[in-house]
Amino acid sequence: MRNRISSFLLIAFFALSAIAHFLKWDSILQFVISAISVIFVAGFLGKATESVAHYAGQRLGGFLNATFGNAAELIIAIFLVKEGLFDMVKASLTGSIIGNLLLVLGLSIFAGGLKYKTQNYNVSLAGLNGSLMIVAIIALFVPAVFLNTHSITQRDTNTLSLIVAGLLILAYIAWLIFSMVTHKSYLADVTDDQDEELPHEHAPAWSKKKSILYLVIATVMVAFVSEWLVGTLEVFTSEFGLSELFVGAFLVAIIGNAAEHSAAIMLAMKNKIGAAVEIAVGSSLQIALFVAPVLIFVSYFTGRTMDIVFTTIELVAIGVSVFIAKSITQDGSTNWYEGLLLLVVYVILGVSFFLV
Repeated sequence: MRNRISSFLLIAFFALSAIAHFLKWDSILQFVISAISVIFVAGFLGKATESVAHYAGQRLGGFLNATFGNAAELIIAIFLVKEGLFDMVKASLTGSIIGNLLLVLGLSIFAGGLKYKTQNYNVSLAGLNGSLMIVAIIALFVPAVFLNTHSITQRDTNTLSLIVAGLLILAYIAWLIFSMVTHKSYLADVTDDQDEELPHEHAPAWSKKKSILYLVIATVMVAFVSEWLVGTLEVFTSEFGLSELFVGAFLVAIIGNAAEHSAAIMLAMKNKIGAAVEIAVGSSLQIALFVAPVLIFVSYFTGRTMDIVFTTIELVAIGVSVFIAKSITQDGSTNWYEGLLLLVVYVILGVSFFLV
């Protein structure tokens, strides 16, 4: 019964969002309907990905969830790049990174910690994730410092941005080979051996073929709804007097990350904290090491290159998020209080961004 209601709401809001877009309804109403539709579609995407993850295993499943969960973020950002809204793109990337590291990871650890006193996962994976997050910070910090100190011109900054973007993509591909192929067993989750004990608790929602089919359908639906949502952002921002920084960093990021929110929390409450961390931290790494660099190349091919220089506020927000997330996850053990600390930092940043 619950699944039928969810399916009905998904189809209803998707159809309503399409009608609102093509019939040119009021922009604010379009935004609200499209935002709700994105949340339902992202939930459908998360469920389909979780079902696929059952057949692929925890690590690969977490990677797939992070990847398809970021589909909404990437598609929204591509449309924003085409519109030339680079500041909002960078803000949304910032919001996605801090949202995953603080909100998604915080809620997952908190919810899982309320049910289980402590939850453990692979310490080696935690350490490598932390190192990758620091590499991402370095890649964002260096171009900003060089440009803001006038050591290089804007043209050179664009060149540097393209080079850094290319290196980050190579580093991310190398990480996938390392973690999924050459050192797969080394980074295996500590709870993998529990899967066989309670198979009925982790039964997939659909068959393997149906799961893959629904995953493709959900991704296509996300693409359409994302385009409709982006078309209303400018009007919504000016109507309520909000800054592009706040809208991009929190509103767009929260909506775009709805899939990760639901999937990671559900997995943590099933004592699958390793998969939950993989979704939250893995998604942030994917945004910083792959999505952001890809968007720079997309902007280059549209004729106007978006540089990789983030504002001081954005760099501080990302740096603070990486610092606290690395501090909490590096020991491979979590509890509800650590999740609460992540959420406190997220609220502090949210209020600060709102007041900018």
